[in-house]
Amino acid sequence: MNIKFFLFLWIISCTAFAQTAEFPVSKVDSIVRRIQLPVFPSYQINISKLGAKGDSVSNTKAIFDKAMALCKKNNGGTIIVPKGIYKINGPIHFVSNVKLKLEKGARIKFSDNPKDYLPMVLTSWEGTMLYNYSPLIYAYDCTNISITGEGTIDGAGGNIWKSFKAKETEGKNRSRDMNHNNVPLKDRKFGEGYFLRPQMIQFFNCKNIVVEGVRIENSPFWCLHLLKSQSITIKGISYKSLNHNNDGIDPEYAKDVLIENVNFDNGDDNVAIKAGRDHEGRANTATPSENIIIRNCNFKGLHGVVIGSEMSAGVQNVFVENCKTNGYLKRGIYLKTNADRGGYIKNVFVRNIKLDEVEDCLYITTNYHGEGNGYQSDISNIHFASISCNKASESGIVIQGFPDKKIENITLKNIEIKEAKNALSNENADNVLMTDVFIGKRAGVPTAVSKN
Repeated sequence: MNIKFFLFLWIISCTAFAQTAEFPVSKVDSIVRRIQLPVFPSYQINISKLGAKGDSVSNTKAIFDKAMALCKKNNGGTIIVPKGIYKINGPIHFVSNVKLKLEKGARIKFSDNPKDYLPMVLTSWEGTMLYNYSPLIYAYDCTNISITGEGTIDGAGGNIWKSFKAKETEGKNRSRDMNHNNVPLKDRKFGEGYFLRPQMIQFFNCKNIVVEGVRIENSPFWCLHLLKSQSITIKGISYKSLNHNNDGIDPEYAKDVLIENVNFDNGDDNVAIKAGRDHEGRANTATPSENIIIRNCNFKGLHGVVIGSEMSAGVQNVFVENCKTNGYLKRGIYLKTNADRGGYIKNVFVRNIKLDEVEDCLYITTNYHGEGNGYQSDISNIHFASISCNKASESGIVIQGFPDKKIENITLKNIEIKEAKNALSNENADNVLMTDVFIGKRAGVPTAVSKN
């Protein structure tokens, strides 16, 4: 090949790559326009009119069930929860076309008796489909649903549910063996004796969803699980949920999601984007998580935004912008997978992020926990711009691929990490473009040779 022609092609390819690294505002706008908000009939029912007592003692489970049944009879409506503390010994199961509105001063406080969350329902646990305890709020195959208002949802996860963590290993390993061995779904029964904690809120195979304004506290497990659902708006909610595995928001096999103006304070990841685990996630019927926007959020917890590690169906088109920390994070932005997962992570755009103190600022790895064999993941087209961090107690930027499966097309532009124990670790990655990246003290004008 003519050397001039080769150089021409190289310049063109570099220019095209640089252009694709720009934050795609028009793409974000098109996703937002495509998300449909739920529409509800005019019917309303106040649970106090049905006899609910907000005295923190009386069990209002039957009253919430009745309110939901009345809404179903009227083709939907709004369930109003007035000021008070409403004890519920069991789950709330949504039907379509229902808004649950918690007024200021209202608190829904769930019981922590595991027997209250039986019979089992179809759900998912860390990326594997199975039957387990019902999530505390559960919507399956619903359209047009919403949880709004200024009240609080309390999952009572800090006592009995918290104790399950030390006992879950047998059940967890059993679920993963069933995943790997393609055990029929009908035979994946867990519940009592297996100690797999339920999610606090799960929307499963639902669409046109809004969660706005409410406060989420004290979850048994993941707080808000968006499973096989689409057209979702999560807006203006807040958290104080510091138990084991208290992820804030987990989109999994989810599509067209807007997460904005959220104040996180979680015992685990703030947002963890997932797409199934291992063999089940790689099945032909599995769908990727895609078109997810995270913006104007305040992070506090373990990690800010995570993709993985359960992502075997793939994750693509993720847009994170205009976020900052309210406190310590272990890692700011964290992309993680291993050689058991397969799948891909691609087309991730992150910009305008302000981090305070972290352990690691930006971390991309295909060797999470050093596990797995035979199913290496593809990571490509990851773009970071305009990110500041005051201190990384360990690493500023980490990129870890495999020699035979390299991470590709990473751009880092206008990154400033003022202090880091280890500045940069970059291995097995192709086409890493760095522009205006400062880790540690910025270099000034070079000093002249002194004359003696």
